[in-house]
Amino acid sequence: QVQLVESGGGLVQPGGSLTLSCEGSGFTSDITLQYFPVGWFRQVPGQRREGVACINNADDNTYYADSVKGRFSVSRGSAKNTVYLQMDNLKPEDTGVYYCATDFHWICTRRLNANVDYWGQGTQVTVSS
Repeated sequence: QVQLVESGGGLVQPGGSLTLSCEGSGFTSDITLQYFPVGWFRQVPGQRREGVACINNADDNTYYADSVKGRFSVSRGSAKNTVYLQMDNLKPEDTGVYYCATDFHWICTRRLNANVDYWGQGTQVTVSS
């Protein structure tokens, strides 16, 4: 069973930076997270889960929500089971619980749809002065 664990959330002032990590496990044989597309999503209580960014598995192309373009960057780590979300120039509206998600059959596109099978437990990001 594929499992994902996010880390790196916290409290940061507006304009600050955070790096979130997503560690995958539970893959079969020699399969690692690098073979899967990975998405980052966030959710605020009472609101729908919003796609933030994703990275493709075929060519590592990345896509971002308009609200974070130019400020967030998704990348794969040298450790083959890790994906990062670098968040710079954070704004109060970036506050929420951030989740990583993956599914071999999911397609990472600009739509950032949330129809993904495997999710982490989430990590809280709070941007406040």
